Amino acid sequence: MSICFTNARLIDPETGTQEIGSLTVADGHIVENGPAREMINCGGKCLAPGIIDIGVKVCEPGERHKESYRSAGLAAAAGGVTTMVTRPDTTPAIDSPEVLEFVRRRANEVAPVNVLVMAALTKGREGREMTEIGFLQDAGAVAFTDCDHVVRDTKVYSRALTYARSLNALVIAHVQEPTLSSGAAVTSGKFASLRGLPGVSPMAERMGLDRDIALIEMTGVRYHVDQITTARALPALERAKANGLDITAGVSIHHLTLNELDVADYRTFFKVKPPLRSEDDRLAVIDALANGTIDLISSMHTPQDEESKRLPFEEAASGAVAMETLLPAAMRLVHNGYLDLPTLWRALSLAPAKRLGLPAGRLSIGAPADLVLFDPDTPFVLDRFKLHSKSKNTPFDGARMQGRVDATYVAGRQVFSR
Repeated sequence: MSICFTNARLIDPETGTQEIGSLTVADGHIVENGPAREMINCGGKCLAPGIIDIGVKVCEPGERHKESYRSAGLAAAAGGVTTMVTRPDTTPAIDSPEVLEFVRRRANEVAPVNVLVMAALTKGREGREMTEIGFLQDAGAVAFTDCDHVVRDTKVYSRALTYARSLNALVIAHVQEPTLSSGAAVTSGKFASLRGLPGVSPMAERMGLDRDIALIEMTGVRYHVDQITTARALPALERAKANGLDITAGVSIHHLTLNELDVADYRTFFKVKPPLRSEDDRLAVIDALANGTIDLISSMHTPQDEESKRLPFEEAASGAVAMETLLPAAMRLVHNGYLDLPTLWRALSLAPAKRLGLPAGRLSIGAPADLVLFDPDTPFVLDRFKLHSKSKNTPFDGARMQGRVDATYVAGRQVFSR
């Protein structure tokens, strides 16, 4: 079935343009404009490539009460996310072809959006012995990561990176010096001291990145930093890119739109990993995203149930659900004048697609018809109990937001409509 979207504000991150026009899809792909069986008048609303979200936690297997592939897929569709790239920090960890095949089969059965699966870099994410990277690649793993479990043994890590390089596998890392970061609940500083909370210096991120950059230079591995959140880490990242290392970096939407003061009176829904940073760090990271030093934005969607969040701040679990709030939260960057829409969509869609070698993230002829139709200006107050995720741990509960998804299409098929 062919569909022609007319009177749309086309957001094209590849050309860096936004203009009123029409777009035709047929057989799951974008095609030359021409006759179509269905016409959709977009009324001047924005039509953009679907969001590709690297770093989504789906708690299946092991903790389906927090999030399943069905509920995560519905949340993704409602948030304009057409491809979610899931993390291996499940119970058990996705560290064998058998577990990976189960997860892929389950996701394809119940999720209305595309699902790509990452596998663990070391067995059990314990940092002691590398996984069978080749077999996991054959089973469909698109990248390898131990998530927030930093590999402490540099010799084990270097061997894993060398092996990954031999297979041209992408490694995604969480850069925090693990000893300094252990037990931290917030970023160190005056606010942490006033609240009596254990903090971690922003230098822990810089130190972790410095070690990994040396290993990238030694091994030549394809490497992506899941989150850069501090100004102190940016010069090292800039130098690594200037020196030609195969390195990219992301940042979570929470570190772009919130700061350490949002924790306020021990509000555990604002406890994330790494912890929220200073306002100076937030602004520096936004600038790095605008100039391309930081490549992409992710939700770092991490469902936690009420029992693990309704605890004293130090004991509460880290993480927040974010796929449905990703687009309206990101629109804060546009409405505040930090980014324009094509630059934002470069980070939300085009850059993740390029890093993973996907044809999506574009509005060019032949690209997959994975699309999001949204109104960038619609105001609303977020009610966490209306989210599609099983868990409701969002820091944006009750927040006034602007920008809302009207419809989401995967391969030209509508998977969400408001």
